[in-house]
Amino acid sequence: MIAFWIILTGALVAITCGLLGCFLVLRKMSMVGDAISHAVLPGIVIAFLLSGSREPLPMLLGAGATGLVATFLIAYFHRRAKLQTDAAIGVTFTFLFAIGIILISAFAGQVDIDQDCVLYGEIAYVPIDLWITASGTHLGPRPVYILSSVLLLVILFITLGYKQLKLTSFDPEFAAAIGISTSLWHYLLMGAVSLTTVSSFESVGAILVIAFLIGPPATAYLLTRDLRQMLWITAGLGVFIAFTGYWLAYWLNASIAGCMAMVVGVCFLAAFVRYRLTTGAKTVMTSAA
Repeated sequence: MIAFWIILTGALVAITCGLLGCFLVLRKMSMVGDAISHAVLPGIVIAFLLSGSREPLPMLLGAGATGLVATFLIAYFHRRAKLQTDAAIGVTFTFLFAIGIILISAFAGQVDIDQDCVLYGEIAYVPIDLWITASGTHLGPRPVYILSSVLLLVILFITLGYKQLKLTSFDPEFAAAIGISTSLWHYLLMGAVSLTTVSSFESVGAILVIAFLIGPPATAYLLTRDLRQMLWITAGLGVFIAFTGYWLAYWLNASIAGCMAMVVGVCFLAAFVRYRLTTGAKTVMTSAA
């Protein structure tokens, strides 16, 4: 059962992050997840200071609020200051991360808090993070319930807003011309990304979340130019990566998160080689014609 829970958790994170990552890749905002993973640190510290607790709920609420602030600032600097998206991301997450470091330093005597143990979790610990009822009944790992709920919310969000997300990703000018608010859907997408990344960090760790947010969508992008197919391929890759990464780690006696992230890279490399061979063959055929 330990293997089952770890693979299931990895698959849930991979699918959820990957589905949203498809739209980030199309919008050329792939590193937003990395920015959020650093920017939420002050929210964690403030949540601890206000609640006096290191329980997951206040930590997630504080981190989630700061994640939304980070996405707002990135969009604001990009739109108002005309900064490139990567520059806006770099300025925002370093500023907020620095504030978090200062807060930890300033309250080092009173606050026992470490971003590594509070936020950057380890997927191998999922089977022991149990949800136990008041009567003492074990319902299974708590992260599975949290991540399953987030996945359902993301699927509902994409299903209901598929047309708007598609148009604002491919042709924002046309979307605005027909009355779709590009700003509204941008912030809705960033809010979904913030919720997903923050809820996943505590369970599987930041590196794995970032790998799932970028790797499978980028791989799927090399395999198809149809958005629906891209979403399905990304979900399938997420399950394959979680399964293969776990058993590779078991065979090598190595880090589970590290092996899953490595499988992400191998899948991308395989798709890239296929893409180059396909485009090369088309070029040769065109030249011969």
